[in-house]
Amino acid sequence: MHQPEGFVDSTKPNHICKLCKAIYGLKQAPRAWFDSLKNALLSWGFQNTKSDSSLFILKEKDHITFLLIHVDDILVTGSNTKFLEAFIKQLNAVFSLKDLRKLHYFLGIEVHRDASGMYLKQSKYISDLLKKFHMEKASSCPTPMVTGKQFTVEGEKMKDPTVFRQAIGGLQYLTHTRPDIAFSINKLSQYMSSPTVDHWQGIKRILRYLQGTINHCLHIKPSTDLDIAGFSDADWATSVDDRKSMAGQCFFLGETLVSWSSRKQKVVSRSSTESEYRALADLAAEIAWTRSLSC
Repeated sequence: MHQPEGFVDSTKPNHICKLCKAIYGLKQAPRAWFDSLKNALLSWGFQNTKSDSSLFILKEKDHITFLLIHVDDILVTGSNTKFLEAFIKQLNAVFSLKDLRKLHYFLGIEVHRDASGMYLKQSKYISDLLKKFHMEKASSCPTPMVTGKQFTVEGEKMKDPTVFRQAIGGLQYLTHTRPDIAFSINKLSQYMSSPTVDHWQGIKRILRYLQGTINHCLHIKPSTDLDIAGFSDADWATSVDDRKSMAGQCFFLGETLVSWSSRKQKVVSRSSTESEYRALADLAAEIAWTRSLSC
């Protein structure tokens, strides 16, 4: 540590400057910003949920307000429009911010509204992904994976596995609004350490499928029914390499699909019944965590 150039005090050569305000670029800056915002929200009556440290909830007799933080991007929603307008002005008085009004684009996810509800899609993100891997002019295909296709660790290795890993990373973010490709991406992501040419063909198949379904979206419907309904399924020992089972799950809040996943189970099941029970246990844990978000 030393005094910055232009601010050297010759009478105190061993002294250093104290940083009173966090600056962009410092690794401590994100934490300082979050702590400052969190303390302000807590002083205004918000509660930080135990399940997600970036979610804050304010419950009053006549309204409820949710605030979600991602670095310096903030989503605010609630049941009382007048309170939201007053709260945004209060937030702007403490932290200089830009109010973008109704949500239309957030972290690569496009949001559209009409009388039937809200639609989430990632059309622009898909277009950028296709251009990155030179697949924007490829012909489309009806499914993300060939029926009955078995991938294994055997085969001709890719000369540049980095391209495969970049594709998997990009596609994984796409599953936030596209549950239809969750199984295919999870299957191929199991071979990131040593991908083969056959695995790369599987990636190209997914990209071709996305080319033809670029405008598919997730529909969030308004509903007075807030019952949770979950579904799970599992195969048995279909992995040729280690005989572990694949499990899938999803659950609905009312009529809206809110969570889904497809992943390989961590242990080898000795029967199809065991693999099904493990999938059901994972689903129950996911539902319990989601319910705790509002606590």
